[in-house]
Amino acid sequence: MIIKTLAVGPLMTNCFIVGCENTKMAAVIDPGGDVENILKELNRSGLEARYIINTHGHFDHVGGNKGLKDATGAKILIHGLDAPMLGRVAENAMSFGLYGENSPPPDMEIDHGDRVRVGEITLEVIHTPGHSPGGISLFTDRVVFAGDTLFYGSIGRTDLPGGDFKTLISSIKEKLFPLGDDVKVYPGHGPITTIGTEKQINPFVRA
Repeated sequence: MIIKTLAVGPLMTNCFIVGCENTKMAAVIDPGGDVENILKELNRSGLEARYIINTHGHFDHVGGNKGLKDATGAKILIHGLDAPMLGRVAENAMSFGLYGENSPPPDMEIDHGDRVRVGEITLEVIHTPGHSPGGISLFTDRVVFAGDTLFYGSIGRTDLPGGDFKTLISSIKEKLFPLGDDVKVYPGHGPITTIGTEKQINPFVRA
């Protein structure tokens, strides 16, 4: 499995390119902006984007959807509860004093338990609401792409519309922690961590 990380957009969102080494098919997770850089990395790695997967609908994670879809034809996937946000990206960004481009509607809505095949890689969808109603994480091969659910030493904001602190903590403890201490966490912002590390040091979820 090939994993490439780019910090994109005005909030330096982690955009992940997940590629199959044998088929060269790829999914781009959370293209929040800087589409030219994402396309350059795809080309440099010899990968073809088949899917654009949004872990949730906030502007800093979906701002590059349109440009990337126009350039690659990749299908946009997002949880149904966050799908309406795709048409309000510009409005959402403007509330932070930033520019955003509305996304096309999703080609497919995904939910907990769904599996997305990317060449020989299978990404399991885990519904992890709390930061947003339709927040998801993607699990494969002892790696989880957690969006804005869980960060190194922190958690996603719950003061935005649709956020809920108790729901977010439940998502982390009941859906992410059981994946195993050795699982690497690729968050929506900041450095990589592990489930075991967060159990020990994260003040929001430490037992």
